[in-house]
Amino acid sequence: MAKIYVGNLSWGTTENELSDLFAKFGSVESARIIKDKETGRSKGFGFVEMTSSEDMAKAIGELDGTEFKERTIRVSEARPSEGGGGGGFRRGGGDRGDRGDRRPSFGDRDRGDRDRGGGGRGGNRR
Repeated sequence: MAKIYVGNLSWGTTENELSDLFAKFGSVESARIIKDKETGRSKGFGFVEMTSSEDMAKAIGELDGTEFKERTIRVSEARPSEGGGGGGFRRGGGDRGDRGDRRPSFGDRDRGDRDRGGGGRGGNRR
């Protein structure tokens, strides 16, 4: 089975409309619009599964960069999920306040030295 990513969808696009769009290029196994869990509104992208790789390649070639429901859609082969399912970008410790592997800015270094009581501006205060 061939999975296709479809981005920049109009907020009002339905799964049936998405399926119909791709059915012109071959057999569509499924079409799914991704929605926000809290609001139920479309996130503006979705996935289509087609039964053959040849049909997928044809659909991608014909539809990528075309206008659908007044939006220029982006169509490409879907990349495998990297697990976790949380979405967004995270570095290191998440909401624990950790800075992860990020290099400190000038202000972070300066503040850190004062907090430890050594180096930094103003010498060693004890």
